[in-house]
Parts: sequence; structure tokens; C-alpha cells
Amino acid sequence: MERARFNKRKILNDPVHGFITLPSDLFFDLIEHPYFQRLRRIKQLGLTHLVYPGALHTRFHHALGALHLMQQAIQVLRSKGHDISREEADGVSLAILLHDIGHGPFSHALEHSIVEGTRHEELSDLFIERLDSFCGGRLSLAREIFGDCHPRAFLHQLVAGQLDMDRLDYLTRDSFFTGVSEGVISSDRIIQMLNVHGGELVVDAKGIHSIEKFIVARRLMYWQVYLHKTVVGAEQLMIRILRRAREVAVNDPQLFATPALDRFLRHRYGIADFRNTPELLDIFAALDDFDIFTSVKVWQHHPDRVLSMLSGRLANRKLLATEILAAPPAEETLARLQEEAALHFGLLPEQASYFVFWGTLSTNAYDPQRDDILILDRDGSVHSLGESAEQINLSLLSKVMTKHYLCYPKELLPAREEGMGV
Repeated sequence: MERARFNKRKILNDPVHGFITLPSDLFFDLIEHPYFQRLRRIKQLGLTHLVYPGALHTRFHHALGALHLMQQAIQVLRSKGHDISREEADGVSLAILLHDIGHGPFSHALEHSIVEGTRHEELSDLFIERLDSFCGGRLSLAREIFGDCHPRAFLHQLVAGQLDMDRLDYLTRDSFFTGVSEGVISSDRIIQMLNVHGGELVVDAKGIHSIEKFIVARRLMYWQVYLHKTVVGAEQLMIRILRRAREVAVNDPQLFATPALDRFLRHRYGIADFRNTPELLDIFAALDDFDIFTSVKVWQHHPDRVLSMLSGRLANRKLLATEILAAPPAEETLARLQEEAALHFGLLPEQASYFVFWGTLSTNAYDPQRDDILILDRDGSVHSLGESAEQINLSLLSKVMTKHYLCYPKELLPAREEGMGV
């Protein structure tokens, strides 16, 4: 009984990858830590479930999946004769397990409204540093690899590169839970084709078609899932709710919020504050999806009309109409819609901008300037993917694609159609 009670070599059943085995007791201890357990309460895709109802998987799921793929990658590289010590294997595995630990709830909305100017990667590094103390200094190599300070570049590339285990898991997982089959990739095949040459991560030439498919799938997932117009509209609505809550909090000491959320609503913190105020990281670690959405539900009934209307729309999925445009909307179009919104809802002119607004979306599926994918030919020569790709137009997929979105209440659709001459 005692032995079973303290067994830390757990096997977890994952719907995407099957059985996942934890490499050592240290991994179990980190997963059990409250910093990591909070990831169970943070959805991987934020508000995407408002479009794809199955997208309710969490960052906890993703972190374990990425760890599983990293174990496979280490095994493959060792089988090809590359020496990876036990310490390096643990370090790179711990780095991928903890790579997203700095994410907050509805992370991208949070980064634009509550913790402005603070990237989740910076917070992840602070969490890893804090956990290193908890583990007695056993995460120093993981932090070195995570921060790209290790001399063996391929280790960092496995954590944060064009073909990292993060991307291989989230594309597979997000496709599975959304049901968007266009995102299905051959992650097992890609991992089997990984190799190392000159200290850099490369792909054996016979795996090039799997890489081409991976890049195309990533492009499709961005525009069909991550930047789906309704997902964008919902996220922008959340951003405006949190911004309005901050404005209301200035004059309303009784504004409902959980203690952790209240702290961030009433103060503006940057990365320097997190570094200089140790308790701030613990307060951030107390934030999860439940803090945000519980507050949104309560704010539906707040006397501030803008806050209550915005919150009610998100809580009840009465989302704004969102159009994807090739060019920014004309100023007169925006002004006319804002005027219509003010009249329709009885708002002040400056309040109408919470309901009618536009912005820009941009992404590219492959960025050779950041970290080129290298192909290892059978003769030992190495070429960039751009020189080797046969089935796809890589220059087109490398190009940053920019689109624009226009959001406005659906109640204004007749006015919008009239202005378009429909």
C-alpha cells in the first residue's frame, strides 16, 4: 500500500496521443505544483469554443502532449547516433513541459488589456525560475534551453522552433478538438524524420512532403480556427470588456472581481513589476478562466451601461458581426456605423467605439528569416526547405498575409447593408 501510495511514475491516458509516461519523479512533482495545476483551468483556445463547441481542451492537456512528443524526438535522435545525455534529455523535456506555464486566461486578450506589454514567454521564464527554487536547482538546464542559452542549438529548436514539439502537438490537438480535419498533420512521421547536423535540427530528405503538409496545415488552421472571424470578434469583445472594467474600477471601489483579477484591474503592471515584486507572480498564478468569466457574468448587471452591454453579449453569445476585409474600412463607414450604434443603443458618441471598431490580422505559415527548416540530403549536404520543396509554393506561404476586420452590433446590419448598396 505504501509503495503504491507514493508511486510517481504515472501513466496518463491522452485522447490524442494515447498513453503518456512521466520520465521521472521530478516531472510528477512539477505537474502536481499549483502553478502547473492552474493550467487545467485555462482553455488552450480561449473563446474558440464559441465557434467550435468541442474546443474545450486545456493548456494542461497541451503541455503533457508536448512532453510526450519530446520523449519520442529524443528517442529518434538517439537512435540516429546523436549523443543526448540524461541531463540534456531531462532539461529539454522539462523546458517543453513548462513552456506555456506563463499563459494567463484568454491569454491574448489578457496581454492586450490587463498585463499590457508583458509576453507570456517572459512570465514562463519567471515561473520556471521560481520552480527551480522549489526543485532545489534542478531546472537550471531547462531554463537555459528555454532561453536559448545552451550551446547545442537543436535542443532549443525542439522547444521553440519551426518544427518544435509545441507546434506539432497544438496543431494535432486543436484539429482533434475542433474537428477541423485540414489541420491534421503526421506528427509521428515528422518526428521520425528529425535529425541533427552541425548542431542544428534538420529533417531527413525523405520527410520533406510531411513538412510541406505541416506548413499548409498550419496556414489553414490559422485562418479557419485561430483567426476565424467570429473567434476574432469574440476575443476583441473580451478585450474591450476588460478595458472598460479597468476604467470603471477607477471610480467604483465595489466593482465585483475575484481578488486576483481585482489586483490587475486596479493597477498597471509590466514585466519589471513581476521581477521586482515576488508576490505578483503568485497573484497572477491565481488567475484562470473562472476568474474572468465569473466576473463577466456579474458585470452583465453593472450600472455602467457599456460594461453591462458588452458583458451580456459575451456571456450569452450575442456576438458582434465581424467582417474580414482586404483593406481597412473607410473612415466615413466607421463614423456612420458608430453614429448608428450611438442612436440605436442610446450611447454617447465616445462610447460607440466599444461596439464599432476595426483592426488588422496578419500571419505567415513559415518564416525562413526566423528559423529556416533545413533538409538533410542523403549525400550529407544541407539545403533550406525553400530550395528543396517540390509540392508547394513556399514563397507564397512565407509571405505575411494581412487582412482587416470590422466589428459592429448585428442590430446594425440593415444600416451596414444600406451603406454597401445591398
